[in-house]
Amino acid sequence: MPGSPDPEGTDDRTAPTPRTARTAATPRPSSAARTTPAARATGKPRTAPTDATPTRTGADPRRTSGRGSATPAEPGTELEPRTGAFPVRPPVVSQGSAARFAERARARRMLAWRQIVGVVGGVVVVGALAWLLLLSPVLALDPEQVRVDGAGTVVAVDQVRAVVDEHTGVPLPRLDVTGLRTALLDVPGVRDVTLSRDWPRGLSVQLVSREPVAAVPEAADVVEGAPGTAAGDAEAAAPGYALVDQDGVKVGRSDTPPEGLPVVEVPVGEARILAAALGVLESLPDALLADIGQVSAGTQDTVRFVLRDGATVEWGSAQEPDLKAAVLSALRAAPETAGSSRYDVSAPTMPVVG
Repeated sequence: MPGSPDPEGTDDRTAPTPRTARTAATPRPSSAARTTPAARATGKPRTAPTDATPTRTGADPRRTSGRGSATPAEPGTELEPRTGAFPVRPPVVSQGSAARFAERARARRMLAWRQIVGVVGGVVVVGALAWLLLLSPVLALDPEQVRVDGAGTVVAVDQVRAVVDEHTGVPLPRLDVTGLRTALLDVPGVRDVTLSRDWPRGLSVQLVSREPVAAVPEAADVVEGAPGTAAGDAEAAAPGYALVDQDGVKVGRSDTPPEGLPVVEVPVGEARILAAALGVLESLPDALLADIGQVSAGTQDTVRFVLRDGATVEWGSAQEPDLKAAVLSALRAAPETAGSSRYDVSAPTMPVVG
Protein backbone atom coordinates (compact mmCIF):
# COMPACT_ATOMS: atom_id res chain seq x y z
CA MET A 1 0.00 0.00 0.00
CA PRO A 2 1.41 3.39 -0.93
CA GLY A 3 3.02 5.32 1.87
CA SER A 4 2.97 2.31 4.15
CA PRO A 5 6.19 1.18 5.44
CA ASP A 6 7.72 -1.99 4.25
CA PRO A 7 7.25 -4.75 6.65
CA GLU A 8 10.90 -5.42 6.54
CA GLY A 9 11.76 -1.76 6.82
CA THR A 10 12.97 -1.34 3.23
CA ASP A 11 11.57 0.85 0.47
CA ASP A 12 11.84 -0.84 -2.91
CA ARG A 13 11.47 2.40 -4.81
CA THR A 14 14.14 4.32 -3.03
CA ALA A 15 16.73 1.66 -2.40
CA PRO A 16 19.41 1.49 -5.10
CA THR A 17 20.07 -1.64 -6.88
CA PRO A 18 23.54 -2.82 -5.84
CA ARG A 19 26.08 -3.30 -8.63
CA THR A 20 27.85 -6.54 -9.05
CA ALA A 21 31.14 -6.13 -7.23
CA ARG A 22 34.05 -8.27 -6.38
CA THR A 23 34.08 -9.46 -2.89
CA ALA A 24 36.85 -10.76 -0.83
CA ALA A 25 35.52 -14.22 -1.47
CA THR A 26 35.68 -13.76 -5.24
CA PRO A 27 39.31 -14.03 -6.46
CA ARG A 28 40.61 -11.58 -9.04
CA PRO A 29 41.43 -13.28 -12.25
CA SER A 30 45.12 -13.52 -12.90
CA SER A 31 46.85 -12.05 -15.87
CA ALA A 32 47.07 -15.52 -17.32
CA ALA A 33 43.27 -15.77 -17.34
CA ARG A 34 42.71 -12.36 -18.92
CA THR A 35 41.83 -12.27 -22.55
CA THR A 36 42.13 -9.60 -25.15
CA PRO A 37 39.31 -8.38 -27.34
CA ALA A 38 40.80 -10.27 -30.22
CA ALA A 39 40.73 -13.43 -28.19
CA ARG A 40 37.16 -12.87 -27.15
CA ALA A 41 36.25 -12.34 -30.79
CA THR A 42 37.76 -15.60 -31.88
CA GLY A 43 36.73 -17.47 -28.87
CA LYS A 44 40.29 -18.47 -28.09
CA PRO A 45 41.77 -17.30 -24.86
CA ARG A 46 45.23 -15.72 -25.09
CA THR A 47 47.69 -15.69 -22.34
CA ALA A 48 49.79 -12.54 -22.20
CA PRO A 49 53.49 -13.11 -21.81
CA THR A 50 54.64 -12.77 -18.25
CA ASP A 51 58.37 -12.25 -18.76
CA ALA A 52 58.35 -9.48 -21.36
CA THR A 53 55.91 -6.79 -22.41
CA PRO A 54 56.48 -4.29 -25.25
CA THR A 55 57.10 -0.77 -23.99
CA ARG A 56 55.74 1.18 -26.98
CA THR A 57 53.93 0.72 -30.25
CA GLY A 58 56.12 -0.62 -33.00
CA ALA A 59 58.75 -1.99 -30.61
CA ASP A 60 60.35 -5.35 -31.04
CA PRO A 61 57.94 -7.86 -29.40
CA ARG A 62 60.95 -9.85 -28.22
CA ARG A 63 62.24 -7.01 -26.00
CA THR A 64 61.09 -6.54 -22.43
CA SER A 65 60.07 -3.45 -20.52
CA GLY A 66 62.11 -4.40 -17.52
CA ARG A 67 65.30 -6.30 -16.75
CA GLY A 68 63.85 -9.70 -17.47
CA SER A 69 65.02 -11.88 -20.29
CA ALA A 70 63.42 -11.53 -23.70
CA THR A 71 60.83 -14.17 -24.65
CA PRO A 72 59.91 -14.52 -28.33
CA ALA A 73 56.23 -14.11 -29.12
CA GLU A 74 54.23 -16.94 -30.54
CA PRO A 75 53.61 -16.81 -34.26
CA GLY A 76 50.28 -15.21 -35.22
CA THR A 77 49.88 -13.56 -31.83
CA GLU A 78 49.39 -9.79 -31.54
CA LEU A 79 50.52 -7.87 -28.47
CA GLU A 80 48.48 -5.18 -26.89
CA PRO A 81 50.14 -1.74 -27.29
CA ARG A 82 50.96 0.07 -24.05
CA THR A 83 49.55 3.53 -23.57
CA GLY A 84 49.01 5.92 -20.75
CA ALA A 85 52.16 6.69 -18.69
CA PHE A 86 54.54 5.83 -21.54
CA PRO A 87 53.73 8.07 -24.53
CA VAL A 88 55.21 7.18 -27.86
CA ARG A 89 57.71 9.80 -29.13
CA PRO A 90 59.31 10.01 -32.53
CA PRO A 91 63.07 9.32 -32.54
CA VAL A 92 65.17 12.52 -32.39
CA VAL A 93 68.94 13.24 -32.33
CA SER A 94 70.30 13.27 -28.81
CA GLN A 95 71.39 16.75 -27.76
CA GLY A 96 73.80 15.20 -25.29
CA SER A 97 75.66 13.33 -28.05
CA ALA A 98 76.05 16.50 -30.10
CA ALA A 99 77.49 18.30 -27.09
CA ARG A 100 79.93 15.49 -26.49
CA PHE A 101 81.01 15.51 -30.14
CA ALA A 102 81.59 19.26 -29.96
CA GLU A 103 83.57 18.87 -26.75
CA ARG A 104 85.75 16.21 -28.31
CA ALA A 105 86.39 18.41 -31.33
CA ARG A 106 87.41 21.28 -29.04
CA ALA A 107 89.74 18.95 -27.13
CA ARG A 108 91.37 17.81 -30.38
CA ARG A 109 91.87 21.41 -31.50
CA MET A 110 93.32 22.32 -28.12
CA LEU A 111 95.72 19.35 -28.26
CA ALA A 112 96.81 20.34 -31.77
CA TRP A 113 97.47 23.93 -30.64
CA ARG A 114 99.45 22.71 -27.66
CA GLN A 115 101.60 20.54 -29.91
CA ILE A 116 102.22 23.46 -32.25
CA VAL A 117 103.13 25.75 -29.35
CA GLY A 118 105.47 23.07 -27.94
CA VAL A 119 107.26 22.61 -31.26
CA VAL A 120 107.64 26.35 -31.80
CA GLY A 121 108.87 26.81 -28.23
CA GLY A 122 111.42 24.02 -28.65
CA VAL A 123 112.72 25.57 -31.86
CA VAL A 124 113.04 28.94 -30.16
CA VAL A 125 114.91 27.45 -27.19
CA VAL A 126 117.30 25.49 -29.44
CA GLY A 127 117.96 28.57 -31.55
CA ALA A 128 118.66 30.68 -28.46
CA LEU A 129 121.09 28.08 -27.11
CA ALA A 130 122.83 27.81 -30.47
CA TRP A 131 123.24 31.58 -30.64
CA LEU A 132 124.50 31.70 -27.06
CA LEU A 133 127.06 28.93 -27.54
CA LEU A 134 128.22 29.54 -31.12
CA LEU A 135 127.71 33.20 -31.95
CA SER A 136 127.39 35.34 -28.84
CA PRO A 137 130.39 37.03 -27.16
CA VAL A 138 129.43 35.51 -23.83
CA LEU A 139 131.82 32.58 -24.35
CA ALA A 140 134.33 34.35 -26.63
CA LEU A 141 138.03 33.71 -25.98
CA ASP A 142 139.66 36.48 -23.93
CA PRO A 143 143.46 36.80 -24.38
CA GLU A 144 143.84 38.02 -20.82
CA GLN A 145 142.40 34.76 -19.54
CA VAL A 146 144.90 32.57 -21.43
CA ARG A 147 147.34 30.74 -19.12
CA VAL A 148 150.63 29.34 -20.47
CA ASP A 149 152.64 26.84 -18.41
CA GLY A 150 155.73 24.69 -19.07
CA ALA A 151 157.63 27.07 -21.33
CA GLY A 152 160.95 26.03 -19.80
CA THR A 153 164.14 27.79 -20.82
CA VAL A 154 163.89 27.72 -24.60
CA VAL A 155 160.25 28.48 -25.47
CA ALA A 156 159.32 32.12 -26.03
CA VAL A 157 156.02 32.73 -24.25
CA ASP A 158 155.35 35.78 -26.44
CA GLN A 159 155.37 33.60 -29.54
CA VAL A 160 152.92 31.19 -27.93
CA ARG A 161 150.56 34.02 -26.98
CA ALA A 162 150.83 35.51 -30.46
CA VAL A 163 149.54 32.24 -31.94
CA VAL A 164 146.69 32.07 -29.42
CA ASP A 165 145.74 35.72 -29.97
CA GLU A 166 144.81 34.92 -33.56
CA HIS A 167 141.72 33.17 -32.19
CA THR A 168 140.59 36.03 -29.97
CA GLY A 169 136.83 36.49 -29.96
CA VAL A 170 136.04 32.98 -31.13
CA PRO A 171 133.47 31.28 -28.83
CA LEU A 172 135.06 28.41 -26.95
CA PRO A 173 132.65 25.78 -28.35
CA ARG A 174 133.77 26.76 -31.87
CA LEU A 175 137.46 26.97 -31.05
CA ASP A 176 139.52 24.72 -33.34
CA VAL A 177 141.65 23.07 -30.67
CA THR A 178 143.31 20.70 -33.14
CA GLY A 179 144.38 23.46 -35.51
CA LEU A 180 145.58 25.62 -32.64
CA ARG A 181 147.66 22.77 -31.24
CA THR A 182 149.28 22.18 -34.64
CA ALA A 183 150.19 25.86 -34.85
CA LEU A 184 151.72 25.82 -31.35
CA LEU A 185 153.86 22.80 -32.19
CA ASP A 186 155.57 24.92 -34.84
CA VAL A 187 156.80 27.35 -32.19
CA PRO A 188 160.56 26.76 -31.65
CA GLY A 189 161.28 24.73 -28.56
CA VAL A 190 157.78 23.25 -28.17
CA ARG A 191 157.85 19.47 -28.01
CA ASP A 192 154.23 18.85 -27.07
CA VAL A 193 151.23 20.90 -26.01
CA THR A 194 147.92 20.21 -24.29
CA LEU A 195 144.97 22.61 -24.56
CA SER A 196 141.93 22.76 -22.33
CA ARG A 197 139.08 25.25 -22.34
CA ASP A 198 138.80 27.30 -19.16
CA TRP A 199 135.12 28.26 -19.10
CA PRO A 200 133.61 30.69 -19.72
CA ARG A 201 136.27 32.63 -21.70
CA GLY A 202 139.69 31.26 -20.83
CA LEU A 203 142.18 28.77 -22.24
CA SER A 204 144.87 26.71 -20.55
CA VAL A 205 148.03 25.96 -22.57
CA GLN A 206 150.29 23.29 -21.05
CA LEU A 207 153.61 23.06 -22.90
CA VAL A 208 156.28 20.38 -22.94
CA SER A 209 159.42 22.21 -23.96
CA ARG A 210 162.43 20.74 -25.71
CA GLU A 211 165.01 21.24 -23.02
CA PRO A 212 168.60 20.91 -24.23
CA VAL A 213 170.43 17.86 -22.92
CA ALA A 214 173.69 18.23 -24.87
CA ALA A 215 175.75 20.63 -26.91
CA VAL A 216 176.90 19.44 -30.32
CA PRO A 217 179.83 21.22 -32.01
CA GLU A 218 178.87 22.90 -35.28
CA ALA A 219 181.09 23.22 -38.38
CA ALA A 220 182.81 26.56 -38.85
CA ASP A 221 180.52 29.10 -40.50
CA VAL A 222 181.91 30.92 -43.53
CA VAL A 223 180.51 34.39 -43.95
CA GLU A 224 180.97 35.83 -47.46
CA GLY A 225 181.25 39.57 -48.01
CA ALA A 226 181.98 40.37 -44.41
CA PRO A 227 182.63 44.06 -43.72
CA GLY A 228 186.28 45.06 -44.31
CA THR A 229 187.01 42.22 -46.72
CA ALA A 230 187.39 42.25 -50.42
CA ALA A 231 184.80 40.74 -52.66
CA GLY A 232 185.14 36.99 -52.84
CA ASP A 233 187.16 36.79 -49.64
CA ALA A 234 185.83 34.69 -46.84
CA GLU A 235 186.13 35.00 -43.14
CA ALA A 236 185.90 32.00 -40.93
CA ALA A 237 183.58 32.61 -38.05
CA ALA A 238 184.21 31.02 -34.68
CA PRO A 239 182.57 27.62 -34.36
CA GLY A 240 179.61 27.33 -32.05
CA TYR A 241 177.54 24.65 -30.37
CA ALA A 242 174.04 23.52 -31.26
CA LEU A 243 171.85 22.83 -28.27
CA VAL A 244 169.82 19.68 -28.85
CA ASP A 245 167.15 17.92 -26.84
CA GLN A 246 166.80 14.22 -26.17
CA ASP A 247 165.37 13.68 -29.67
CA GLY A 248 168.31 15.40 -31.35
CA VAL A 249 166.24 18.45 -32.30
CA LYS A 250 168.11 21.72 -32.25
CA VAL A 251 166.54 24.11 -29.79
CA GLY A 252 169.24 26.76 -29.60
CA ARG A 253 172.77 27.77 -30.25
CA SER A 254 175.64 28.93 -28.11
CA ASP A 255 179.16 30.13 -28.85
CA THR A 256 180.51 28.25 -25.85
CA PRO A 257 179.36 25.03 -24.22
CA PRO A 258 176.68 25.91 -21.65
CA GLU A 259 177.60 25.03 -18.11
CA GLY A 260 176.09 21.73 -17.02
CA LEU A 261 175.55 20.36 -20.51
CA PRO A 262 177.82 17.62 -21.86
CA VAL A 263 179.39 18.09 -25.25
CA VAL A 264 178.55 15.30 -27.69
CA GLU A 265 180.94 14.61 -30.55
CA VAL A 266 179.80 12.24 -33.27
CA PRO A 267 180.58 11.96 -36.98
CA VAL A 268 178.89 14.69 -39.00
CA GLY A 269 175.58 13.60 -40.49
CA GLU A 270 175.29 10.41 -38.45
CA ALA A 271 171.85 10.89 -36.96
CA ARG A 272 171.63 7.32 -35.66
CA ILE A 273 174.89 7.58 -33.73
CA LEU A 274 173.76 10.92 -32.26
CA ALA A 275 170.44 9.40 -31.28
CA ALA A 276 172.24 6.47 -29.57
CA ALA A 277 174.48 8.83 -27.58
CA LEU A 278 171.54 10.97 -26.53
CA GLY A 279 169.59 7.86 -25.55
CA VAL A 280 172.44 6.84 -23.26
CA LEU A 281 172.44 10.27 -21.63
CA GLU A 282 168.68 10.08 -21.10
CA SER A 283 168.97 6.72 -19.32
CA LEU A 284 171.65 7.83 -16.85
CA PRO A 285 170.78 8.76 -13.27
CA ASP A 286 170.96 12.45 -12.44
CA ALA A 287 174.01 12.07 -10.18
CA LEU A 288 176.09 10.41 -12.91
CA LEU A 289 174.78 12.73 -15.63
CA ALA A 290 176.00 15.75 -13.71
CA ASP A 291 179.57 14.34 -13.69
CA ILE A 292 179.79 13.85 -17.49
CA GLY A 293 181.65 16.53 -19.35
CA GLN A 294 181.93 15.05 -22.83
CA VAL A 295 180.40 12.22 -24.84
CA SER A 296 181.81 10.74 -28.02
CA ALA A 297 180.80 7.83 -30.22
CA GLY A 298 182.18 6.34 -33.41
CA THR A 299 179.30 3.87 -33.76
CA GLN A 300 176.07 3.16 -31.94
CA ASP A 301 177.79 0.54 -29.74
CA THR A 302 180.94 2.48 -28.84
CA VAL A 303 179.69 5.31 -26.64
CA ARG A 304 182.40 6.85 -24.46
CA PHE A 305 182.25 9.33 -21.58
CA VAL A 306 184.78 11.75 -20.20
CA LEU A 307 184.02 12.64 -16.60
CA ARG A 308 184.67 16.10 -15.25
CA ASP A 309 187.53 14.79 -13.11
CA GLY A 310 189.26 13.54 -16.26
CA ALA A 311 188.45 9.81 -16.03
CA THR A 312 187.11 8.06 -19.11
CA VAL A 313 184.26 5.54 -19.19
CA GLU A 314 183.81 2.98 -21.94
CA TRP A 315 180.05 2.61 -21.91
CA GLY A 316 179.45 0.61 -25.06
CA SER A 317 175.85 0.25 -26.31
CA ALA A 318 172.67 1.61 -24.81
CA GLN A 319 171.69 -1.78 -23.35
CA GLU A 320 171.49 -2.47 -19.58
CA PRO A 321 171.92 1.17 -18.54
CA ASP A 322 170.84 0.60 -14.93
CA LEU A 323 173.30 -2.25 -14.34
CA LYS A 324 176.17 -0.31 -15.97
CA ALA A 325 175.40 2.77 -13.87
CA ALA A 326 175.35 0.69 -10.67
CA VAL A 327 178.68 -1.01 -11.51
CA LEU A 328 180.32 2.31 -12.38
CA SER A 329 179.16 3.90 -9.14
CA ALA A 330 180.46 0.93 -7.15
CA LEU A 331 183.86 1.07 -8.85
CA ARG A 332 184.26 4.77 -8.24
CA ALA A 333 183.30 4.38 -4.60
CA ALA A 334 185.49 1.35 -3.81
CA PRO A 335 188.86 2.23 -2.21
CA GLU A 336 190.73 -0.12 -4.53
CA THR A 337 189.40 1.42 -7.76
CA ALA A 338 188.57 4.96 -6.71
CA GLY A 339 190.55 7.55 -8.61
CA SER A 340 191.20 5.33 -11.63
CA SER A 341 191.57 7.02 -14.98
CA ARG A 342 189.63 4.47 -17.03
CA TYR A 343 186.52 2.40 -16.40
CA ASP A 344 185.17 -0.12 -18.90
CA VAL A 345 181.60 -1.18 -18.15
CA SER A 346 180.61 -2.17 -21.68
CA ALA A 347 180.35 -5.70 -20.27
CA PRO A 348 178.92 -4.89 -16.81
CA THR A 349 179.37 -8.41 -15.46
CA MET A 350 183.10 -8.22 -16.21
CA PRO A 351 184.17 -4.59 -15.70
CA VAL A 352 187.70 -3.44 -16.39
CA VAL A 353 189.52 -0.73 -14.45
CA GLY A 354 192.71 0.84 -15.74
